Amino acid sequence: MSEVRLTVEPRTEFGKGAARRTRRAGKIPAVLYGHGADPRHLSLPAVDFARVIRDNGQNAVLTLDVAGAKEKAEKGTELALTKTITVHPLKNYIEHVDLLVVKRGEKVTVDIPVVLTGNPAPGTLVHQELDTLQIEVEALHIPEQLEISVEGAEIGTHILAAQVTLPAGAELVTDPEYMVVGVNESPTEESMEADVDAEGAGVVEDKSESESAAQ
Repeated sequence: MSEVRLTVEPRTEFGKGAARRTRRAGKIPAVLYGHGADPRHLSLPAVDFARVIRDNGQNAVLTLDVAGAKEKAEKGTELALTKTITVHPLKNYIEHVDLLVVKRGEKVTVDIPVVLTGNPAPGTLVHQELDTLQIEVEALHIPEQLEISVEGAEIGTHILAAQVTLPAGAELVTDPEYMVVGVNESPTEESMEADVDAEGAGVVEDKSESESAAQ
């Protein structure tokens, strides 16, 4: 995954009122922490940050250009990963972001989306039990996704986390015995109709019982 450059600003005001003013100015309150350094309070450009997450995902490595820093030697730039995004539950805008400092060459633990490819054998139904796998990988080589081929997979096929191909140098953190994909027999039209009939019979029975109780 490539690096994405983002210009950010130091934040000197704190509290709910200051956060509201930051958001009204089209920016997002954020905190950058990690590697034993004191947390740094920043404001991110809201539109640009939202675009980065939409186009690159939350695992994008951000190169932060910190406006106002005297020199790059004074940490005018930082590499960071998005650790947490807090979204307003009703209005659906980003309220706050936590960023984690990363260094070139170090490994980080991230959740990677699992994507299925191919078509299973006829008469089968694929169940994806895990949508993501957690891996430890070098910060600048985070994959966008992990692909699992189910091409020609027969009934009874089980793919465990340990069987998923990872990028070179990556290590699996998710329990290797967790099932990621299972392939079962596809239900027939007759069995589905039987299930519907059984559910309908149950509804009628419940209604009759309620009417009897009322009488």
